[in-house]
Amino acid sequence: MKIRSIITVAAVVSAFFSISLSAQDRNEVITAYNEGAKAMQTDVKAAITAFEKVITLSDQVGETANDLKQKAVQVIPGLYYKLAATTYNEKKPAAEVISAARLAGAMAEKYGSTTHGENSKKILVNGYYKMASEFFSANDYDNAMLAFDSVLALNPAHIASIYNKAQIYKNRDEADLFEQTIDLFLTKLDPEKDADKATQAKGVALEYFRAAGSKANNANKLDEALALLNRAAKYGDDKTMFYFFADVYNKKNNFTEGAAYAQKGLDLETGDAEAKAMFYYQLAVAQVGKGDTSAACESFKNAQYGPFAEAAKAQRTNLKCE
Repeated sequence: MKIRSIITVAAVVSAFFSISLSAQDRNEVITAYNEGAKAMQTDVKAAITAFEKVITLSDQVGETANDLKQKAVQVIPGLYYKLAATTYNEKKPAAEVISAARLAGAMAEKYGSTTHGENSKKILVNGYYKMASEFFSANDYDNAMLAFDSVLALNPAHIASIYNKAQIYKNRDEADLFEQTIDLFLTKLDPEKDADKATQAKGVALEYFRAAGSKANNANKLDEALALLNRAAKYGDDKTMFYFFADVYNKKNNFTEGAAYAQKGLDLETGDAEAKAMFYYQLAVAQVGKGDTSAACESFKNAQYGPFAEAAKAQRTNLKCE
């Protein structure tokens, strides 16, 4: 009987101490949780440390601390996101922003917070774009391209990165890649909201291919010049482009097209007589080629201004214009 009584008392004492220890351990979890709650507004890093301690202690204590663990799990992703957002808002170096955003995203995934994961991804995009822009400004196009590609891997519709990639290809004179990328950029734009952006991009592309066509024309690479001018024409009408078209076609003895493009240029030119002289000159050359001397004499007369004055006067002399 004595032995049984001793065993019973021991069991009761053991249970008592277990309950006491369990309560004590939960109190440690509560203390850590309160530390985190207190630090949330003033020291985010300290709050994170405290709440992560809550999770660690809760796992040791067991079921009685699960409620505190779940609260900590819900809070931690937002704190990591807050750190990343602060890093970006305070204009920290791009590498620091990227590192903080990556960590925030990893913690959001670990603790199952889709919202904070998506928001952290946005900061990561901004971090890479900041890095890319800095490289671009420094003419470090290789690293800029890598950073813009990182942005687009996260957000394929990031139109600013697409446009800047097109600019890099233009600066490198990689015509095919420039055209592909600027065309992709244009497909991503909203026809109404982004009308100004579309106009600007088309203007850049037209100017690039127009200049390339002019260069080929000056080198007497007429077929190449036409191909480049046709690529320019894809992005809109332009009076200077029409002038180059007229010049190339006249050199190729295609005077019908030469006259047509010279007239298109004239139709767009709203300036004075000197501004129109270049188009009248090409029109006159086409008219000579077509055998219309009377019309050519009149067009050369209208071309006797500015840099075309001497050449037009000589042509009129050769044609024996009145």
